[in-house]
Amino acid sequence: MPRPLAASEPAPLPVTEYPFRLPRGFVDGEGQLHRDGVMRLATARDELLPLKDQRVQENPAYLSVVLLGRVVTRLGALPEVHAGIVEGLFAADLAFLQRFYEKINTDGTALASTTCPACTHEFAVDLGRRLGE
Repeated sequence: MPRPLAASEPAPLPVTEYPFRLPRGFVDGEGQLHRDGVMRLATARDELLPLKDQRVQENPAYLSVVLLGRVVTRLGALPEVHAGIVEGLFAADLAFLQRFYEKINTDGTALASTTCPACTHEFAVDLGRRLGE
């Protein structure tokens, strides 16, 4: 159990960025594979501004593409990540990022509980590091 903070101690900063590894990876125009990235926690603005995006208004399924383009801050050696990059991800990687986004923004952690189907042992898996390896 963490000890209580003294009145003069500043509260520790919350974790706001989470590393991940894509199951398949993004292949850029030069054939380079990019799998390791970082996603930051979403703000209210991140969830509201995409609703005004013309692409989302025409096709609501585009919402997750625009949203992920805002919160994925790094992917491999790419100089920037945006909705166009997210559009080019394999479906397995898009699904992974959607689950990862949901996990870190609801639980505040990339850890997920799971159970071994063979022995029923319960353990935690770091979604940012274990999947896709």
